Amino acid sequence: MKIAVAKETRDGEARVALVPELVGKLTGLGYDVAVEPGAGRPALLADEEYAEAGATVDAAAFDGADVVVSVQPLGAEQIRRLSRGTTTISFLPTTTEQQTVVELRDAGISAHAVELIPRISRAQSMDGLSSQALVSGYRCAIVAAGMLRRFLPLNMTAAGTVQAADVVVLGAGVAGLQAIATTKRLGAVVRAYDVRAAAAEEIRSMGAKAIELDLETLEGAGGYAREMTEDRAARQRELLTPYIAAADALITTAAVPGRAAPLLVTREMVEQMKPGSVVVDLASESGGNVEGSVPGEIVRIGNAQVWGGRNVPSQMPGPASKLYSQNIVNLVTLMTAKAPGNTDGTNGTASFAPDYDDEIISGSCVTRDGVIRHEPTREAIEGPLEPAPEAPSEPDVPADLPYDQEADQ
Repeated sequence: MKIAVAKETRDGEARVALVPELVGKLTGLGYDVAVEPGAGRPALLADEEYAEAGATVDAAAFDGADVVVSVQPLGAEQIRRLSRGTTTISFLPTTTEQQTVVELRDAGISAHAVELIPRISRAQSMDGLSSQALVSGYRCAIVAAGMLRRFLPLNMTAAGTVQAADVVVLGAGVAGLQAIATTKRLGAVVRAYDVRAAAAEEIRSMGAKAIELDLETLEGAGGYAREMTEDRAARQRELLTPYIAAADALITTAAVPGRAAPLLVTREMVEQMKPGSVVVDLASESGGNVEGSVPGEIVRIGNAQVWGGRNVPSQMPGPASKLYSQNIVNLVTLMTAKAPGNTDGTNGTASFAPDYDDEIISGSCVTRDGVIRHEPTREAIEGPLEPAPEAPSEPDVPADLPYDQEADQ
């Protein structure tokens, strides 16, 4: 069985789906690992490191591959190089990659999307969204600290006292909590808000102060927040305005995969911030939590510089790749049928055999056997299923009557 590691082709993507130190985990399961030349170079990983770890560095890595792993979805040219029945594992945002889904379907590829893995306890070690959000949260805190033209911590010196910077974080998921922890470690006074009631205790556990608004909480399924009404959103923005106006730095991290990010901060709210203030919008690519933010750019709104995040985990490709690689290895391990040991005491050869009765495997599956298996994606591309035709009704049959020979004649 062969696993191929793709070289990323999308602009700005510096991560790789497998780091050399984890190659041994897959070869230990019985797989041959082939890596496209230069796949790890953007993450500062040399081809020689893969070779030393037991992988083959080969421009024809896709040839004969049973599984292809990548960070971003494969391009059309890469898909055409795969044999029918090959399995791909990657991020695959189905709402924005519908043409890719069609190509995978038509090529007979079994495509698994990491972001569709159910958020259950058993799947935590495979949760690519969480691992990459950890990197994003740290990165956006460092960006805020770098852009802010003042100290974050309190400094008391003979020449006077420099007050600590005030940081506000909106959203207390994995990324938000990491942003809180990082800015707090750098010495800032941190306040944070999340619409979920349970998040307040998590915010306090990081040493920050939870912003408490007189509003109903919005607990949703899978650890995400429920969508709020426009009236509640408007009231929330009104109550958050004084906290944002007083902040030196604002970091927003509220995003839900597959949906537009909620608008948390209007342009008018940003315009009330003090000179030299900084806004970091981690959700800029999915519509933005901050009105006017632009992915990959810094724009000025009022007195504030607004940084729009774009593929933020890729800005720290080393740790992001290492964490994502472990997610991939754990998922492949789940998809591997372990063979019994041989009579001589050695391990038997494992095989790649995903069990589609497993909710993790079935939940992450987008296409298989020429069919789109992810129902929301199938409906978006192919439309709703036609209702099954009604079975023709049987003609009315009179009840059995005594046989009348004369009438029959």
